Amino acid sequence: MNDTGVEAWAALLRVHAALVPVLDRELQAACGLPLTWYDVLLELNAAPGRQLRMQDLAARVVLSRTRVSRLVSELERVGYIERVPDPDDGRATLARITTEGRAARRQAAPVYLAGIEEHFTRHLTHSQQQAITTGLQRVIDAHDAQADPRR
Repeated sequence: MNDTGVEAWAALLRVHAALVPVLDRELQAACGLPLTWYDVLLELNAAPGRQLRMQDLAARVVLSRTRVSRLVSELERVGYIERVPDPDDGRATLARITTEGRAARRQAAPVYLAGIEEHFTRHLTHSQQQAITTGLQRVIDAHDAQADPRR
């Protein structure tokens, strides 16, 4: 591995470590919504039927994959999601975003997007943003292909 590759990896980790807590504080201050909750609501809202099987939700959530069951319980307790039986598999459970959860996500979205703009994208040119997106997507695609050889 070359020095540039190590430097790119280290920069990615430092940006993540620096900005996630900032975005979390901003969301909590403006909306009372932790970033981990927003992450779950964002994934459920974007899913077909606004619901996902628990294991699919765990695979999609960016910030807290190991705590998804606990996060779902917290979000269920405040009425932002509900657990429903999977009609296609009686052993599985679906997490579904509720009307209240969609409203909370809509309220938080401008704060989240403004935070990304303020703390991340405004410091990069459009071509730098494209290069980051393209490069990181290649890594994701390679990882996904390794994890699922049928791809």
